[in-house]
Parts: sequence; C-alpha cells; structure tokens
Amino acid sequence: MNSNNNNNNNNNKLIIFVKNPVAGKVKTRIAKTMGDEGALQAYKELLSHTEQICSKTNADRIVYYGSHVEKDDLWKEKFYQKKCQEGRDLGSRMANAFKQELRADSSAILIGSDCGQLSTKILELAFRRLQKYDVVLGPTFDGGYYMIGMRTFIPELFETMAWSTEKVYPATLVRILLAGKSFCELPMLQDIDFEEDYLEWKKSLE
Repeated sequence: MNSNNNNNNNNNKLIIFVKNPVAGKVKTRIAKTMGDEGALQAYKELLSHTEQICSKTNADRIVYYGSHVEKDDLWKEKFYQKKCQEGRDLGSRMANAFKQELRADSSAILIGSDCGQLSTKILELAFRRLQKYDVVLGPTFDGGYYMIGMRTFIPELFETMAWSTEKVYPATLVRILLAGKSFCELPMLQDIDFEEDYLEWKKSLE
C-alpha cells in the first residue's frame, strides 16, 4: 500500500501523464527555437511544477510514463504509483488509463505536464465538482484541454478525435452532451507549447 493512499477516504484518483525526459523527444515546438537541450530544460521545469502541485493533492496519485517507468526520479515511489501508458494514440492511452483507475465509487482526473498555471487549488476544485457532475474539463486557449475528469468511463470521449488541434475541446463537449452526461468547466489556462509561452510563464513566477 503506497503512503499516498493514506487519508484518502474519498477514493480520488489523480492520473498524471508524463513523457520520459529525453532531449529531442519533449517539447518539440519549443525545441525549434530553443534547441533540444533548452526544450528538455523547460520540460523538466514543468515536470517539477506538476509534481509540486500533485504532491499536495488529496488523492491516489498515479504517474503514467510515455515509454518506460523511470526509477529514482522526482516522482518518489513513496507518494506515486508508476505505470506505463498503453495505446496507439493519445486517445487510446487516456482511455486505457481511465479504464484501469476508475472503479465503483471513485472519481478520476487526468492531467498532463504542460500547464504551468495549473495549481493544487484547481485540482481540488475539480474533485469537488465531480461530486456533482459526470465530467470536469479544464480548457486551454488553443482549443484543447489540460484536464479531464470523470466518475464513470465514457469511451466515446477518446475515440477518433483530432488530437493536438483546436477541435478537441468543442468536440469533447458535444460528445459529453450526446452521451447525456453533465459537465463542469474549470478556469481556462495556457498550455506551454512555444518558447514565448515558456518565457511568459517564467516571468509570471518572478
């Protein structure tokens, strides 16, 4: 039993999708202007931010790695379960994670590691909203989302979606409504995809 399960009577699951931090494999759009090493450094800073906000969240925390489980990294086994993403595209990988983590009487939230504005406060708010709504969504300014959470698994939210386009968020809303489910929107935040996003985030931290 991981110690991150302690004091968690409400059965909240926090799924964290991360990429293995390898130069040339992360933040490729940032790498176009900052180079592979600069992009890797930016990604490591985002990972550190994500770990800090997750560590304070009252939930079972599960880190899903992109290619393989890392040992002895910033996600300490004492506080995080570690697994590998499975699936041919982002949709199937997210769907598989929800299928694994959603059990009876539980709520699960899935986040990535690209959002410097995400906070513990917003994560806690999302879990509270899931007590009333079927789905919570955190939109980003580019038409995607930084978070999706649900109480029961809704497979159609992940099938044949045009991932990494501005169509993701509106298409997801339509599918939630077609499934007859209720949803709650969280604050709109900025994903960090380009050098200017990263520099703006760094400036905001000062």
